[in-house]
Amino acid sequence: AETTGEPNKLSSALVKIEQGARYYPLKANEATAHMFIVNPLKGGLSGLFRTHPPTEERVRRLRRIAAQMGIVR
Repeated sequence: AETTGEPNKLSSALVKIEQGARYYPLKANEATAHMFIVNPLKGGLSGLFRTHPPTEERVRRLRRIAAQMGIVR
């Protein structure tokens, strides 16, 4: 976010990717899940293989960074 200077655009992109993954489910398994931007695994123990925070948390953090940078949505 700090490198691009566009945290709001990054958060918007994450939301769009997450929405797209709902309509077009991603095909992955535990061995390949780490290569996806959003978690492709659903249910069960999928959280154990998560390499990033949930999208909602990532968006929240990006919006906080935007506020700290003085960027208004």
